[in-house]
Amino acid sequence: MRRLTILVAMCLTFVLAGSPATAAVTVTFYAHSGNQIRGGWLLFPHAYVTLTGTVDATGEVVDEAVGFTAKFPGPQLLLFSGAGVIERPDALYLSEGRAYLTLRLSDAVYEAVMARIAHWSSPEGSTYSLWRRNCINFIADIARAAGLMTADEDTLSPNGFMTGTAALNPAAAVIPVEADPTRRETPADAGVTAERGR
Repeated sequence: MRRLTILVAMCLTFVLAGSPATAAVTVTFYAHSGNQIRGGWLLFPHAYVTLTGTVDATGEVVDEAVGFTAKFPGPQLLLFSGAGVIERPDALYLSEGRAYLTLRLSDAVYEAVMARIAHWSSPEGSTYSLWRRNCINFIADIARAAGLMTADEDTLSPNGFMTGTAALNPAAAVIPVEADPTRRETPADAGVTAERGR
């Protein structure tokens, strides 16, 4: 019996050693309709991502949720830019969002995504503009860093932007949607759009 146990353990060791690593970080893109109110306050950000899983190379466990929003929301943002901030939505707000895209990331792509998030929280990257540098522009930048094509960012509708982006990336779409050819943007063109908002 002891020999059989050792033999089974050895076989499992060889099988597992020959299997590809299953650890990875998954990024999921969410949006709200933009009119979520709780306790008399309009909630932000309206588009955000979650990053969950394990980094293959280091074994680091990842459990993040981030979005970009104004540090001081208010009517002044209709006319002026202001300070922006990377914010973690609370658990209830996360649960109320709609998931549009989900994608497993290699370690290299995960690092690229984290570098873009760091840029948006840096002094040179943290300016918020309702019209040119908002939660939609943030989510578009993260999507491109993850290797996805993005829809037209010139909208104030997070759900509209995410619907268009999901249509361009059917393999990653949580719910299949029809593509709208008028909203197409190639990864090569996306760099131009990304620079506009930085």
